[in-house]
Amino acid sequence: MSGASAVPSSGAGTTGRRRSGWRDVLARLREPKVLVMLLLGFSSGIPIYLVGNTLGFWMRENAIELSTIGFLSWVGLAYSLKFLWAPLVDKLDAPLFGRWLGRRRGWMLLSQLVIAAALIGMALVQPRKGMLLLFGTELDQLLVFGALALVVAFASATQDIVIDAWRIESADSNEQQGLLTSSATLGYRGALLVTDALILILAAHVGWVVSYEVMALLMAVGVAATLSAREPAASMAAAAAPHPMLLTPRGLYDALIAPFVVFFREHGSWALLMLLVISLYRLPDFLLGPMANPFYADLGIDKETVGAVRGSIGLVATTVGIAAAGLSAVRFGFMPTLIAGAVLGPGSNLAFSYLALHGADAGVFTAAMVIDNFCSGYAGVALIGYMSSLTSVGYTATQYALLSSFYALPGKVLKGLSGVAVEQLEVGRSLLEAYSLFFAGTALVGLPAVLLCILVAKRRPRSAGEAGAA
Repeated sequence: MSGASAVPSSGAGTTGRRRSGWRDVLARLREPKVLVMLLLGFSSGIPIYLVGNTLGFWMRENAIELSTIGFLSWVGLAYSLKFLWAPLVDKLDAPLFGRWLGRRRGWMLLSQLVIAAALIGMALVQPRKGMLLLFGTELDQLLVFGALALVVAFASATQDIVIDAWRIESADSNEQQGLLTSSATLGYRGALLVTDALILILAAHVGWVVSYEVMALLMAVGVAATLSAREPAASMAAAAAPHPMLLTPRGLYDALIAPFVVFFREHGSWALLMLLVISLYRLPDFLLGPMANPFYADLGIDKETVGAVRGSIGLVATTVGIAAAGLSAVRFGFMPTLIAGAVLGPGSNLAFSYLALHGADAGVFTAAMVIDNFCSGYAGVALIGYMSSLTSVGYTATQYALLSSFYALPGKVLKGLSGVAVEQLEVGRSLLEAYSLFFAGTALVGLPAVLLCILVAKRRPRSAGEAGAA
């Protein structure tokens, strides 16, 4: 990995390996595990909007109060708290399927089947007020519906844990890790298009019940990928190696504490700096996010135009950005890709700042969306690849779950203040001028991440002996 400071993920090549040529890069795209990763990424992306934005649309059409919709959105916290049970996924085989498929694939199949079953349950129960007779007992229908949504979110977060672990452990080199990361992100984005846009068209024709049942059937894509995948060698070795019983002091230490001890021991004084990079890297996107749709409305761009641009040229731009980051990681290494993403991500916010001053021009709006989607796709893959490279053999699932949760939590907390910021900036200015300043400010928030990425890139890679010991 050229200029990289990161610890190689399981199976990664040495940092001194010669960079791959473009022919080698294209040849690797034909590897079976790249296709499997694409399908697993799709499976990972299916549930998240079905218990989030899309679910809110369905509930509102059924005249459910906004407060109730807001409360139910808390089921999504499972995605940010998945590091709490990731040690169990790392150290225990899945019930029923673990002995048959192995530790990683066993958990994959179990979580995918639970997601599909719970989605069908949500379709049958429906978000309605009233009582539901279940096993001879009357239960609040919304409470049962919410419980099923929580099951989907929990199983989906579990699926994410194990798919991330499989991706990291299946890579033969850092270069291949870049391709697998890009492939997973592409599949994930495709699933979000299905559950955020296409499902609305489907629901308009056949209703929400059938639409959710169709989404449950789409989990078969993940099941097929799981059955086609190979269990990573690192996972099989960890399962075969003798280890202490989990419910003993030594077992609990190995599962809950050791992953973090190992992380800080391997990275030393750099560990905190790396965590700071991760937490600040996508902060500008989190801060801008809640204000994007209100901004379009205040600008006078109708939602049909927004939807059309997002689903067409915006999707193409995202795909190109994802592919560009994956190929960049293969060709130049993770750290140069990470630094480029740190510049492109917040830099794209300046396009919104310009749009606010320019006005509702369809051409400028389209250009801004293209810039934003390309840069977001690129920066997302760059960060995922970097976080993946920081994990250690034996603790892949736990460490990656912690890193992915750590990166999201600060932004999720602070983005709630974005509306207050725009209102304060509006004092003495027009609303669009306030938007412009706000978007420019979110871009400036990204500067510390750029500087920290450059600093981390200067870290000397570990010696071959140290890498072998790890």
